[in-house]
Amino acid sequence: MKYKNILVTGGAGFIGSNLAISFKRKYSDLKIACLDNLKRRGSELNLARLRENDIDFIHGDIRCPEDLVLNRKTDLLLECSAEPSVLAGYGDNPAYIINTNLTGTINCLELCRKNKADIIFLSTSRVYPYSKINGLKTIETGTRFEWGKQNKAISGWSAKGIDIDFTLEGPKTLYGATKLASELILQEYITNYGIKGVINRCGIIAGPWQFGKVDQGVFTLWMLAHYFKKPLKYIGFGGKGLQVRDLVHIDDLFELIEKETVSLNKVNGNVYNVGGGRRVSLSLLETTRICEEITGNHIRIGKDSCDRPGDIRVYLTDNKRAVQDLDWSPRKDPKQILSDIQVWINENERKLKQALF
Repeated sequence: MKYKNILVTGGAGFIGSNLAISFKRKYSDLKIACLDNLKRRGSELNLARLRENDIDFIHGDIRCPEDLVLNRKTDLLLECSAEPSVLAGYGDNPAYIINTNLTGTINCLELCRKNKADIIFLSTSRVYPYSKINGLKTIETGTRFEWGKQNKAISGWSAKGIDIDFTLEGPKTLYGATKLASELILQEYITNYGIKGVINRCGIIAGPWQFGKVDQGVFTLWMLAHYFKKPLKYIGFGGKGLQVRDLVHIDDLFELIEKETVSLNKVNGNVYNVGGGRRVSLSLLETTRICEEITGNHIRIGKDSCDRPGDIRVYLTDNKRAVQDLDWSPRKDPKQILSDIQVWINENERKLKQALF
């Protein structure tokens, strides 16, 4: 580990706090600071965890350049901040998501330029257009949608999943569009200012200390609802719960990012799709069954057949470039991921109930 001073933006969030703590536990000499505006409900619960691991917390907002003028050295930025909702801006003012996910990224890149700091950028699989993904033919099995064998050869797609060569042309939600725009600007900063960086287009990331909601963190939401016996709803695609996503445990994501930090000269400027792939994927119906098995609870799940804006029937990640370049692939399977979440909820039941319900 050549870096000595790491700044994590979005550092009180699920991804940022877990990455910061994992780095500190493995590299105790690292000086790590986490910056966050604490807007997301539940993020305040992570502050004690940061203190316990000797990680500095900075209350700041990446939308404000002044908040990024820090009296401390930074030589690596983990850019984990975002408005992560795929529904953000629909039927409402898009200013917050644009200012956070695009203007905020530019402010972070300016911090890197001024400090000559490198960057690991957390992007999203949502950069790929939902109409093109939904245009892939599917079949309905007993528990999920599957991509059909009748699909023609399409660049960037195979039965294994979506690769980075998949088309970027078409609407992709404001969340996806702002993250893709940030990717493009980051690549210009790498070329023009000599900083090093890598882009990770992540699918769904799950694990302990994620405060799941309907529009972000769905697998954690599902376990929270089963544990606390709260109702849920299958939304869209007939209301059957057959839509499929892959998922990756936060610990597996840490292993990838650690590999990137020690190999940044080699992978500088690269883009990686990061997710569980076909092996680590679930439909909502399958998720329900595992949550019932783990918790022993059966809850009411309603049905809403209307599709939400930008929703996707099936998304699987093709990780082949990360496998080739970094010898990385996810280790934890879906039941392990959901079981880890259940253990975390059980250990923090009172705090979570007060903060989320």
